[in-house]
Amino acid sequence: MFAVGALCATAAALAGCGAEGGGAEGGGEVALGPEDLLELRSGGETTAFNTTRNAFSLPARNLTTEERRDFQVGDSFFTQNWVAAPASTAGRDGLGPTFNAQSCSSCHGHDGRARPPLGADDAERGLLLRLSLPEEFRDLYAPSSPVGSPVPDPRYGGQLQDRAILGVPAEGAIVIAYEEIHGEYADGAAYTLLKPIYAVDDLAFGPLHEGIMISPRIAPSVFGMGLLEAIAEAEIRARADPADADGDGISGRVNEVWSVELGGFALGRFGWKANVPTVRQQSAGAFHGDIGITSSLFPEENCPAAQTACRGAPDGAASAAEREITDDRLELVVFYTRTLAAPAARDYEGREEGAALFFAASCHRCHTPRHVTGEYPIAALSGQTIFPYTDLLLHDMGEGLADGRPDFDASGSEWRTAPLWGIGLIPTVNGHTRLLHDGRARDVAEAILWHGGEAEASREAFRSLSAEEREALIEFINSL
Repeated sequence: MFAVGALCATAAALAGCGAEGGGAEGGGEVALGPEDLLELRSGGETTAFNTTRNAFSLPARNLTTEERRDFQVGDSFFTQNWVAAPASTAGRDGLGPTFNAQSCSSCHGHDGRARPPLGADDAERGLLLRLSLPEEFRDLYAPSSPVGSPVPDPRYGGQLQDRAILGVPAEGAIVIAYEEIHGEYADGAAYTLLKPIYAVDDLAFGPLHEGIMISPRIAPSVFGMGLLEAIAEAEIRARADPADADGDGISGRVNEVWSVELGGFALGRFGWKANVPTVRQQSAGAFHGDIGITSSLFPEENCPAAQTACRGAPDGAASAAEREITDDRLELVVFYTRTLAAPAARDYEGREEGAALFFAASCHRCHTPRHVTGEYPIAALSGQTIFPYTDLLLHDMGEGLADGRPDFDASGSEWRTAPLWGIGLIPTVNGHTRLLHDGRARDVAEAILWHGGEAEASREAFRSLSAEEREALIEFINSL
């Protein structure tokens, strides 16, 4: 095993130790070295120090008393089930008509991460399939949609709805098979990866379009979203290097996406392909696409023309002027998700060695450790030094992880860098260790081994480590 000092020297040589832009407010350069990766307060003053099943569900520690009350009310609308209309449950009816889940927490259990189903009888929620057609079909099926946005399937829309209210057919069922891929580390130790193969069964309205592109999505953890939204746009754009001008083999790109609120294009930050610009649009979009709840941002029921029973189902809106979730209730849910605190990192023994290995493998080039938030409408989230381990940019992850489905400027092989904060608490909060956009990786090591494209060199650096060094790096990541 290397000594920590030698590892830091290696990190400096391979990854520019102390020269990486760290994200000061206003876009200035901030020196960053392995020692910075040892900071435990992931969310600055907002950080929650909790390692129980509630680790992802606590409010930012510096909220006011009034803000904490709003947080609790927002929590109730995030957690409790919606029901089919009409119902005596005022303000919570309007479920569906087709849907994937009955509440936000159905997928984001304890505000954490979902996993794929483990068998045909597994009722676990949190995996869905995005559906779209190539750009050539836009004029035929979505002529008024923004350029680059996914073109929906004419019978099934943009997302397969595998559940429905009474009297309305569910669209279909997700079928997953796995292919085993075998490999070995440089020291000869063997490993196996699981490659998922997706299909759709029991289609209620005929076959999917012949040009259909299918992409799976696992519901991620939702804490810390307000802090990510508070990072200055200029800082995110300054980190982009689409032409790889510095020659390091990493060419992060921004995704310019459609803002429903602005009626124009804006910087994408959220979603697996950075295809959503704001927490508000992310929340309203999830209500609409996952639960079937309309809002002022998405006022039309998710019922393609072919689905007559869906189109004729009762509406849960209180009046013709309102939608199924009112603006004030939506804002409470948005406030809740913005102010969920990031959990503190844990000070495991030997964390310094893992941090140096993380640096030496250039993992920090995409999983950017440190940012400083700018001015934000919620004062508690402004001016915080945070450690989410993401640059919020798109990176080509290679053919192994490609879904072949573009989303605005994101290609079929590009994904947003997933934040790493809280990753080691997923087993405690959600009872599993499944990772990546579809949950194919069964642990951190498998997630790294799936990296390709721009991350191939980092993957190979990990694959070349000794078993003891691999364990140190994984322990560091699990301490975040």
